Amino acid sequence: MLRTFRFSRAIPPAGPLRLSNSFAPSRTERLSARQASGPRIHIAGLRMEKKNFEDEAGEGDRSIKKSSAAAKFKPEVNSMQRLLSSDSSGGWEKCWELGLTPWDLGRATPVITHLHQAGVLPKGRALVPGCGTGYDVVAMACGERYVVGLELSDKAIEKANELFSALPNANYFKFLKADFFNWNPSEKFDLIFDYTFFCAIEPEMRPEWAQKTSELLKPDGELLTLIFPIDDHVGGPPYKVSVSDYEEVLHPMGFKAVSIVDNEMAVGPRKGREKLGRWKRPARPSSSL
Repeated sequence: MLRTFRFSRAIPPAGPLRLSNSFAPSRTERLSARQASGPRIHIAGLRMEKKNFEDEAGEGDRSIKKSSAAAKFKPEVNSMQRLLSSDSSGGWEKCWELGLTPWDLGRATPVITHLHQAGVLPKGRALVPGCGTGYDVVAMACGERYVVGLELSDKAIEKANELFSALPNANYFKFLKADFFNWNPSEKFDLIFDYTFFCAIEPEMRPEWAQKTSELLKPDGELLTLIFPIDDHVGGPPYKVSVSDYEEVLHPMGFKAVSIVDNEMAVGPRKGREKLGRWKRPARPSSSL
């Protein structure tokens, strides 16, 4: 049986928060070259509302007010895109070297901090692909959860180690330079958190993303996705996404949505353009002799 998470208290006002985690996975050379039925949880107020996502496919996308002209990105995003288009081999690394990282606002993602503090994230081993500076890696790391931040940018890993290597929980996380799509660790993960990684890869690479995610996750593990940006803008990165985009590549891998969440803890221009998806593969019935 899939687990439904219910929160018992309202979330306090977020205050002046800054989001982290790159929408660029920093797959420096490769990216630039290749360029379910369940409950819907409203985070703010923590209301639970039943919703059948398979019978009403696409309705979650229609709930977002779409307009390509209204797509809200920082001005730095245009500069970043120009840099990436002009450098087919090292654009992401140059973004980090120049400090042109509009996706990295210098603090853990608020909803991740909340879920960790509420004790509802899976324990064990967790993975954050394209972790950037690593704020979310550190936010989830604790004695019951060891977190690996995967990153391809040397500069990003250098910055992450400078910021966090002396923290009290430093024994419970590490940053690795590796290409998510070619990485083969010796142990699988209980939790994979994807935010601003899916939207940074070329859309035609999404089936490969789902395949690799399935390979890295334990059979009973959970995939946690912040689905962003939900709108109709053209081009990328970040490329526009929708709930159905995730379903299209995850369903063939056996994943079903445990919940889809309107992320009312999103900050700034990301408000109204973000959903939190929790995905699992239903356990297969055990055969008896």
